[in-house]
Amino acid sequence: MSTQHTGVTHTHPETPRIALVFDFDDTLAPDTWDGLLNDLGINPDEFDQSEVDPLVKDGWSKIPARFYALIQASYRREEKITRERLQAYGKRLEPYPGVEDMFERIRARAAHTTPNVEVLFYVVSSGFGDIIRATRIAGRFDGIWGCDFHFAADGEIEFPKVIVEHTEKPRYLHLVEKGVEKHLKRPAYEVFRHLPEDELHVPLHQMIYVGDGSSDVACFTLLNAHHGVALGVNKPDTPVHWGADGVEAEERIDDIAAPDYAEGSELLRSLCLAVDSICARIALSAQPDRD
Repeated sequence: MSTQHTGVTHTHPETPRIALVFDFDDTLAPDTWDGLLNDLGINPDEFDQSEVDPLVKDGWSKIPARFYALIQASYRREEKITRERLQAYGKRLEPYPGVEDMFERIRARAAHTTPNVEVLFYVVSSGFGDIIRATRIAGRFDGIWGCDFHFAADGEIEFPKVIVEHTEKPRYLHLVEKGVEKHLKRPAYEVFRHLPEDELHVPLHQMIYVGDGSSDVACFTLLNAHHGVALGVNKPDTPVHWGADGVEAEERIDDIAAPDYAEGSELLRSLCLAVDSICARIALSAQPDRD
């Protein structure tokens, strides 16, 4: 005697959604810390050595040390560092090759495999949020998180109001996982609470994270543990970048490529293959169980 199944049975609930999450500095565009300081007429290496390194040696974390040192530098300058100055620099910032066309290419690739899949893009950076949100690619992202200043009445940088430490980046992956709209205004710890898979906005195994080094290890490790995809970028003129940063690339990332997103580039091919694999899993989970 056979049993007829008329419903749909899934090993995993179907969530037709993919999230691509990017670091920003040296991943989508050149480093904004060095770039901004050069734009302000400040030598980045000298500034780090004289202003930032002493704070780090005194026990400061590097990200808040850099922001504090920059605020102090603004106080000493005749030309102040303002919101408008940060945004002006962001508007001039050139993304890496192919970045501006990547969004539609990735969406088209996903639609070819799984027509109804939704593709979301995010930035999680320890860099300047105000600069990133002023770039010409900012509007292509569904969310951007970075370090932000509180500005004085005259627009001068006055105090860091949001700091995204390297080890805090995974919190934003969990925010995407649980649903930004539902969890952004909740206490930060809420994103670490367990939710049934059918209540997740984007499961971690349907995420792709792209970053450039040790600042991204926590995100690489999280996605590795949950069968997501981790991709590394490395500038051709700095071949020792990953090893020098202590990143065990063979254990934590699926591929390393130059930050070139143009058609035919290794990085775009890796992104497309990652999207293909996730779309295939989504399509497989949507198949009805027929006896």
